[in-house]
Amino acid sequence: MNKIGLICEYNPFHNGHLYHIEKTKELYPDSLIILVLSSCFTQRGHLSILTKEEKTKIALDNKIDLVVELPFVFSSQSADIFAKGAISILKELGCDTLVFGSESNDVDKLKEIANIQLNNSLYDDLVKSYLEDGVNYPTAMSNAVRDITDLDIGTPNDLLGLSYVKEIIRQDACINPVTIKRTNDFHDEEINKSIVSATAIRKALNDNIDIKENVPNLVYEYLQNKKNFDYFNYLKYKVLTEDIDISKYQTVDEGIENRIINYIDKCNNIDELINKVKTKRYTYNKISRMLIHIITSFTKEEALDQDIHYIRVLGFNDIGKEYLNSIKKKINVPIITNIKKKDEDLLTINIRTEKIYSLITNNDLNSYKNPPIYKEKRN
Repeated sequence: MNKIGLICEYNPFHNGHLYHIEKTKELYPDSLIILVLSSCFTQRGHLSILTKEEKTKIALDNKIDLVVELPFVFSSQSADIFAKGAISILKELGCDTLVFGSESNDVDKLKEIANIQLNNSLYDDLVKSYLEDGVNYPTAMSNAVRDITDLDIGTPNDLLGLSYVKEIIRQDACINPVTIKRTNDFHDEEINKSIVSATAIRKALNDNIDIKENVPNLVYEYLQNKKNFDYFNYLKYKVLTEDIDISKYQTVDEGIENRIINYIDKCNNIDELINKVKTKRYTYNKISRMLIHIITSFTKEEALDQDIHYIRVLGFNDIGKEYLNSIKKKINVPIITNIKKKDEDLLTINIRTEKIYSLITNNDLNSYKNPPIYKEKRN
């Protein structure tokens, strides 16, 4: 039986995610599907519009067998760090295949670029040169790759997939990367077809546009009366009280704290602040992640530790439960289901960030204690 890994944020789950699962099942019909899930905060610096419990229920309802959490240390950071955490978890869980969406749907191209980035010193020199010219890192990386190979790499899912492939190589993981053609434009905000981006759905919810045709029924029920969460007032209080000390937080680098402090009084919401603070060097997503790190007090010191110290289970069905029981003695880190007092030191950062998420979203501050969700059998 194949052990298939998926890495997702589900912010929110939509028909494209359903297509991803269905195509995976079509490729590997008698497989175990393991989902590594970002829970409260996402890689692009957003608060999840669905709670981790809602996302886990949706995943199990759509034939995922085992759902485990990607810790905040990884879920809220750049693509390479995000990938490092997710691949480490899948490797520990004995995953043999990773299936992910890709605009190019060309895994050989991603492997070629990954090997250049890992082994070609000219690539590093070119990236450094482009960064010194003032462009942001994704652009510098894409330009360097094109200079060496004439290959283009710039679309969001290809870039994330490239990070997965690099991490598989770095960790010498016995995981085969497999791509599925992404069927929509990540940046497209139009709600004009069945499969649209999560960005488009979040915008539609804010604009009170119906998204019933774009998400499964269970997701539609969960999304009633939900909008993007704006934590601006919490952030403003923190910046005003800490001032220059916000430079201790992860990704607040190179004096960017001065721009945040300068503009915080001139803005009325998070989106406005990000657009004021961002520069040619700092992308929207990078600033968005930075603000999440400030609001959650995630420090540079905490970010130094990028090892997996535990695997936290969010949910499973009978197949997933049986698999967990079969491998738990072979795994090198603790598997956490019900959180006990002894587990809280391992989960310090996640517990803190989950409580902050709950405070902003008006959810139960003790929801981090919730046990895994169990679904008796796969549909």
